[in-house]
Amino acid sequence: MKREFIINIILLILINLLIKPFYLFGIDRTIQNTVGEQDYGLYYALFNFAFVFQIINDLGLQNYNNRNIAQHRFLLSKYFPHFLWLKLGLGLIYLVSLLVGAFLFGYQLSVFPILFFIGINWMLNAMILFMRSNISGLGFYRTDSLLSVLDRLLLIGLCGYLLWFAPYRADFQIEWFVYAQTCTLGLTLAIAFSIVAKQLKHWSMRFSWPLSLLLLKKSYPYALVIFLMLLYTRVDAFMIERLREDGAYQAGLYATAYRLLDASNILGLLFATLLLPMFSRMIKLQQEISSLLQMSFKLIWAGAYTIAIACILFRNEIMMALYESGSPFTADTLAWLMLSFISICGCYIYGTLLTANGNLRRMNQVFVLGVILNIGLNLWLIPRSGALGAAIATCFTQALVWFSQVYLVNRILHIPFKLSLFLQLAFFSAAALGLNMLLVQQLELNWFVKFLLCILSSLGLAFLFKLINPISTLQMLGTTYKAGD
Repeated sequence: MKREFIINIILLILINLLIKPFYLFGIDRTIQNTVGEQDYGLYYALFNFAFVFQIINDLGLQNYNNRNIAQHRFLLSKYFPHFLWLKLGLGLIYLVSLLVGAFLFGYQLSVFPILFFIGINWMLNAMILFMRSNISGLGFYRTDSLLSVLDRLLLIGLCGYLLWFAPYRADFQIEWFVYAQTCTLGLTLAIAFSIVAKQLKHWSMRFSWPLSLLLLKKSYPYALVIFLMLLYTRVDAFMIERLREDGAYQAGLYATAYRLLDASNILGLLFATLLLPMFSRMIKLQQEISSLLQMSFKLIWAGAYTIAIACILFRNEIMMALYESGSPFTADTLAWLMLSFISICGCYIYGTLLTANGNLRRMNQVFVLGVILNIGLNLWLIPRSGALGAAIATCFTQALVWFSQVYLVNRILHIPFKLSLFLQLAFFSAAALGLNMLLVQQLELNWFVKFLLCILSSLGLAFLFKLINPISTLQMLGTTYKAGD
């Protein structure tokens, strides 16, 4: 299983490093610079507002299905039609609830058309993730890797034309971006559905209330996990827009920094996507999981710390180069968000293991603490510091959640955070920080060249401190991989 993880994480990273960063900085950033902070900030707030309602759109079905299919692959044909009907019904309820919620929160009627299509996009995205949960649960990790970037690849082509080649490109509006997402997500869903359909045997579109209610009963603990996670990770942009008179503008500034965190989060999401079905199957087969846990955590720490430190040291240069609104204020916002990235990556490893083991009640207790801390800090800091305050709140919240998950893994699964691992990470981190600061201060080079040198030097230290072990990696890749074994 460790060999499969290495092969697929390399494939995922290569694919996502080619596609998603170009989308975020070539397309998404260009759109924000084109339409301005005010328009993009309003879109960003609505986008996150709609995201919070995703609990209704899924009710935990995706994570439950991923874990269930990974452990019992023969159940796909039996459960898929019922899951499909449930997803369609929940999607409609989600859309109605979203619009009602926007009305109750005082949004003007002029934003409802764009909010409606944002809701449609989240419905399509949820359905794609459901299809992918079946594909990865069956062990087709490479296919899932390709699907993970397909919608972004299509969006790059469509928005790239609208931004740079269309005769009316100077009149680009934020609504066009939303409509383009609808088209590309719809096409991606059709392709994902066709892949799943090939694996089904003698299935038909049938519906059973008793079975559907049973599936909802089994999946609702996952729903609470998702809802609480959404609250403490996505409520910040919405609160910025609602708590300040210049809320839309501040939300736009927050989006400029958060985009870097989103790009970096590609690393953590890839790990979690692969680890959930792998951990689930290993637990089902009663296989030893501590080695995979430790290996994956060392890998993600090497990557997360390397990226975070480099971005913090060059925060001013990065924001000035990327955005017309770049300033020391947005640079400091970026620094706090990138510091939180380290904790977020820790959550991707330890939280995924707890989810695979079914320890949802204990995780929910942790997330409740995270929600209380995050909302409390946001209410205190956003009126005073705007986007910067939200970033500070995010950093402290993510640290609390990650430390709590490490404690739960130790308490429930009896996998301690070993002193040797702590010292290995501490010495690497201190050495990387010292070397990076030396490079920044002593080299008279272009800032981007120094930025790349910091990344490379930290990765070199990761090899030296054996966070990345090329010998064991090559051994794992030495045998032929068969998807679904």
